[in-house]
Amino acid sequence: MAEPKKKGFWGGLLRRVSNAQRSGKLEREAPLRRVSEGSDSFSRRRNSERPDITDSRRRPRRPDPRDFKGKGREQPNGRSHDLPPLFQWPPSGVSSQEELSLGHAMELISSGVPAHKGHKRPIPHASDHYYRLYTTTAGNRGDETDAANQHDSMTQLTTLGIQGTGRPPIYPWETFEQPSLAFGFGARPGTITLNHWAGLFSELPRQIELRDLGMVPREVDLTRIFDRLKDLEERGLEDDSEELLYRLYKRFLRDPDKTFSPHKTIHEQISDLVTCLSSSDWVDFSNPKHQVVTKFIYDTSTENDNQYYKFFYQLLLSLELDLRINSRLHTDEAKEKLTELIPPKIQWNLALARRWREFVRIEEYGETADQVRLRYKLKKRQVKMLKRFAQMMKWPNLAETLAELKQREVEGTLVPISSHAMAFFSGLVLPGSTFPFLIMNSLIDIDPDKATDNLALLTHLHPHCGFQYRGSYTYWSSTCVVGKVLAPTCLEVAGWVGPARPTVDLGRSQIARIRSRKPRQQILTPGDVATMSERSNPLGPPSKVYPVKDYKLLTPDTDDVVDTVRIELVNFKEVADGRDSGPKLFDASIQFAIDGVSWPLHLTFDVSFINAWPCSDGPHPLFFDFVYTTIQADQVVNILDWGRPNTSGKDSSAESTPVGGSKPVKPIQLGDDDDERVLVIKAFGTSDNEVLARAWCSHWGLNAVVADIGKTCMACAIREAYAATLTVLILVEDRPEGLE
Repeated sequence: MAEPKKKGFWGGLLRRVSNAQRSGKLEREAPLRRVSEGSDSFSRRRNSERPDITDSRRRPRRPDPRDFKGKGREQPNGRSHDLPPLFQWPPSGVSSQEELSLGHAMELISSGVPAHKGHKRPIPHASDHYYRLYTTTAGNRGDETDAANQHDSMTQLTTLGIQGTGRPPIYPWETFEQPSLAFGFGARPGTITLNHWAGLFSELPRQIELRDLGMVPREVDLTRIFDRLKDLEERGLEDDSEELLYRLYKRFLRDPDKTFSPHKTIHEQISDLVTCLSSSDWVDFSNPKHQVVTKFIYDTSTENDNQYYKFFYQLLLSLELDLRINSRLHTDEAKEKLTELIPPKIQWNLALARRWREFVRIEEYGETADQVRLRYKLKKRQVKMLKRFAQMMKWPNLAETLAELKQREVEGTLVPISSHAMAFFSGLVLPGSTFPFLIMNSLIDIDPDKATDNLALLTHLHPHCGFQYRGSYTYWSSTCVVGKVLAPTCLEVAGWVGPARPTVDLGRSQIARIRSRKPRQQILTPGDVATMSERSNPLGPPSKVYPVKDYKLLTPDTDDVVDTVRIELVNFKEVADGRDSGPKLFDASIQFAIDGVSWPLHLTFDVSFINAWPCSDGPHPLFFDFVYTTIQADQVVNILDWGRPNTSGKDSSAESTPVGGSKPVKPIQLGDDDDERVLVIKAFGTSDNEVLARAWCSHWGLNAVVADIGKTCMACAIREAYAATLTVLILVEDRPEGLE
């Protein structure tokens, strides 16, 4: 008698996960401890406990405490969370020569301070050379974070949690898309979060083509596929019966071990489904070209029958896989671990299956594509969203567009407009970068103005882009440097920045692709992430005592406002890119008037702006070894080559050519050669000041932290710049509308 076939790689791997789940060995990473749980979350590891990481970045330094004399104060019993904000340092009742105990120092200095922690996590099926980087933050009381509210920013469909529990992800590694867009968009227009910034420096392996092991599904007709889709919709997975689960092989797959060891367990069926979906015959949804999934089913004509059929067969097998992974027989930890073990290419199938389960219902079906009728649960919400989006963007043809939207909603003809509109209104949107282009293209497709024909080639495949419409406004994607820089004068909604000022360099209705380069420096390494918490520790290095004179309270004068900066022009210069068709490529620049002098700044580098975490009970004192220099916004154009230390002993800035302008201006001298010194730009007052600071960053290739002084004190913002290894901080203050 022949021996049974050995189980394959996926069978053994998934079986180990199932066994571990039954033995209770799968554990979620412990959540961060908050300040109130003790001082360990803020303390630095001893040298013997530190990971073996090569890191040349300077930690904050403290003088030897043996050089000080003084008597420390005993730690009070318990910590008070109702201490009044500090208005002076030292605070009342504390001498400048006093040395604080750890508990008292935490009470006066660390209470309400965001504590940033870096995480380096391995990538399944990859060597140790590859990893993903994340950050988490705790310590500030309250629900506010550095991320945008997903409902208000209309970004719910850009992200999808791995676990299908309906709850928002708690940690950034709990989403299908990476870096996670649930922790991506910053709360200020044109910004990102600290976690997203760290994620940009993950080291990812090149996707390897999965082996096709020859598991070919059975030949079935379209009616059989929809029979099963409807069955899963109404009854779910029959995971309480091995016999019913095994029908998968009688209907759609072939059991390779049917004779000797039938695959009746869930983990064996998961393995077979993964093997089947690994075939190159299926659509690879991890490829950005295929991530507008409705283009495969938008056309229901006979010419598209084969593609339509294959899409729904792939969807069905993906649903069978997703339901088995998320079976009630598995714990939440096992579900998460199983999903992580699935190859990235197959994970995109799971994301599609999840969207289908959430938002689409089958009403009718038959033997051909034109007999299929689907119901979209999300359509009414999406209509309201599109209307609100158009109003917030001050769409130039708003009245006619909203009338057309209402008419089509009544007639039920919204979905057939285009494949982009079908994706937007149905909710069949894969997580990631496609959604902003789906909502904007849906608006363009509904607008009856013929001028929108010139905007038909907007695509997520070229995300660094924008367009001008009717010569009234320009609109820019959130990933485009023009949008990032102009965002303080605009709104940021659904991944778009606008309405922004028009330009004479583009046609009345024209798309513009923007050329930009990667920033010249400021790379976040795994060592930087590992030491993030100690490099941004508000107390400085651990010590037996904490001298009061080592700290300083920073309270910038928000009434010291510069009112001599205005945006004059936004300019675009066409660049030859060898393309005969499609949107044209441009270099962008912004011309400012600063105290009567014109200063052009080129948006050369695709820099990022990190929204600072809010703090509580501020302002907070700053440890002396966090070094910084403060300037006004109108002085920033006189600073050249910031962040490049002068190692030759010569003044390189004095030899540089000024940024531009109508008359020469002597560059500002800013002192020592500390390449980690943070330049703090005070951009209070008009939003043009913040645009100037951001444009200067793009001109020189410097990423920056942006902090609203009403939410984040200056000390906490400087520490976050150190945590992110950035050397520029832009301070702003949001004021009530009309007071700017």
